[in-house]
Amino acid sequence: MKVRNLEHHINCEDTWKKMRKERMKKPDISYDTNFFKKSAEDFSRRIKLNDYEFGRKAVELLDKIMEDSFEVLEIGTGPGTLTIPLSRIVRRVVGIEFSEMNIKYLKENLKEDSQKNVEIVNGNWEKINDDEIKDKFDLVVCSHFLWQIENIKELLKRMENSSKKYCAIIQPCGRDEIVRMAFEKICNQKYSGQFEPDADYFAYVILREWGRLASVRYFDYTLERNLEEETRYVSGLIGRYIEVNQAVNERIRDYLLSKSENGKYVEKNKAVVMWWKPVK
Repeated sequence: MKVRNLEHHINCEDTWKKMRKERMKKPDISYDTNFFKKSAEDFSRRIKLNDYEFGRKAVELLDKIMEDSFEVLEIGTGPGTLTIPLSRIVRRVVGIEFSEMNIKYLKENLKEDSQKNVEIVNGNWEKINDDEIKDKFDLVVCSHFLWQIENIKELLKRMENSSKKYCAIIQPCGRDEIVRMAFEKICNQKYSGQFEPDADYFAYVILREWGRLASVRYFDYTLERNLEEETRYVSGLIGRYIEVNQAVNERIRDYLLSKSENGKYVEKNKAVVMWWKPVK
């Protein structure tokens, strides 16, 4: 891959490490031994709302660069947020996913949607052999995955290594207001972006330094949860800072109940889609 030889660089590494450490903390949840299983079920159900709205809208923006003959590598499929909308319009999707629980739901969702052109690889993306995937795919994409990676420059290099035509990143932008308010209420500290999912600007800065011209678009999407799902969602975020035991869980639930609209919680948010051509 070709990069520009610049005398001065923007140092993103330290900030990336600090923010990643914050976002990758495992929640300390003690009130429910099945919390993580239930959260995975919640996520699988949620992505299917409005016919996979998040993934479908992302694919609609990428459609201008894709053809039905494309073979796509997706890094981090989850339960199929992007995988299923992609599989509807391209020839083949190879999805790499580490979590066996996510793969379980992905297989169920693929079957439900009658999609048979997806190959699932249960493995760690960072341990995939570069030579085996070099120039194998028309599009290499990752969605809501950046914080999983310790070295974002290596991720971008390996994405370009694997792609013949395009690379793309999809990332949510910001959290809804109720999460921020719940954090301040329960943790008694000011919210200063601890849960923000934004990571795309790190990739954009690196790509510009390399001389890539990335196209960037945004789309709106909506998520809906009931009280139990919203409680788990907020607990999973707050649990990175304090133990969520039975008493804390009840405080979270009571607070959310006071903010409920007919027992439902609707999150309206934006996501960024960024794509570029690798330079070999």
